[in-house]
Amino acid sequence: MQAPGIPDNLPGSEHNAMSIVVLGLNHRTAPVEVRERVVFDAPGLPAALHNLCALPGMQEGLIVSTCNRTEVWGILEGDTLPMTDWLGGYHGQALDLSGYVYHHLDAEAIRHLFRVAAGLDSLVLGEPQILGQLKDAYRAAQEVGTAGPLLNRLFQAGFGVAKRIRTETRIGANVVSVASAGVQLARRIFAGFEDRTALLVGAGEMIELTARHLQGAGLRRMIIANRSVERAEGLAREFKASAISLDALDVHLPAADIVISSTASPTPVVTLAAVRAALAARRRRPMFMLDIAVPRDIEPAVAKLEDVYLYTVDDLRQVVEDNLRSRESEAAEATQLIDSEVERFTGALRTLDAAPVIRDLRSQADETKAQTLEQARRMLAAGKQEEALEFLANTLTNRLLHSPSRSLRLAAERGDAALVEAALRIFELE
Repeated sequence: MQAPGIPDNLPGSEHNAMSIVVLGLNHRTAPVEVRERVVFDAPGLPAALHNLCALPGMQEGLIVSTCNRTEVWGILEGDTLPMTDWLGGYHGQALDLSGYVYHHLDAEAIRHLFRVAAGLDSLVLGEPQILGQLKDAYRAAQEVGTAGPLLNRLFQAGFGVAKRIRTETRIGANVVSVASAGVQLARRIFAGFEDRTALLVGAGEMIELTARHLQGAGLRRMIIANRSVERAEGLAREFKASAISLDALDVHLPAADIVISSTASPTPVVTLAAVRAALAARRRRPMFMLDIAVPRDIEPAVAKLEDVYLYTVDDLRQVVEDNLRSRESEAAEATQLIDSEVERFTGALRTLDAAPVIRDLRSQADETKAQTLEQARRMLAAGKQEEALEFLANTLTNRLLHSPSRSLRLAAERGDAALVEAALRIFELE
């Protein structure tokens, strides 16, 4: 008998044919020019999830796609790994990702999720944004029905582990974010920000954080450009900035000393021609440009222009290394906590694996009890109290032990020591 909503086979059983699997690439394994080619945008995610779960053996599926990572999660039946070719070919590019991807199974996949959720696998150690991105990915898979009972249980556990780590360690205290690291990078070009103008392209969480850090660093003039002018205006009011549409970007680009872009556009929004024209209007005054979008917002060829200092999210590594060194002790403490949580979660899965067997065993015992009790009641009705009690005790013992005793005799005849050993543990006879 199968428990409602629980797969027949779960990780933890030696006969298990189902695996938790993750395959992906991130900022450590692949450069931005590779990562941007396997990004899944929100509108296309439902179709991608259904396509993923149509792969042979794929029982459940979930996709995480951010500027620093794309990961495909699944509950896989069998021992093949069909996701590598799928990820490389889904966008019609036939990419060879063999040198860039990593994959983990079962306990290592669980450990990987817990590390990602806690910010231990991020470019910026301990950053909190990834947890929200994981929740968005989980919600998307739930809405289209590709996150089944096991992925639901796994990701809920991951969210709980992340919360516990942030509560019990200082991994997230005064964390250097991607936004603050970008501002630190800009300081290498400009000694002070008081007389500078920043053009921020986009109006999402990353741009909001960047605006906050720039304001804190003393920058007084900001222009926020976004496809939705209403959204740009809302953010501009908070920071006393100007708001423009993306259509007006080229007009305002010459005024920008600092350009930081983070949109979800599939194609560049800042072109080589626009930057070249802006430089001419600026009379060779330098421009700092940071592209933290994946796919990239600024045409890569802009980096070849003189007087432009163009950086991508991958260039922030040096800035965040100091953050990593200062948090090594917190990371070690968080890792120990994750180790214990992985053991607890895999133990819970093993318990789930045994649940149907336990229910069948109890159901069989209840049926034996009901039959024997009915016979004993008839004897009591006939006034045979002592005989009824003796019958009840002896018959229950014999009927409940008949099948195990027969199986153990056959095991002894076959030389099946493993079954005999298991019986000793199950019945606590040692």
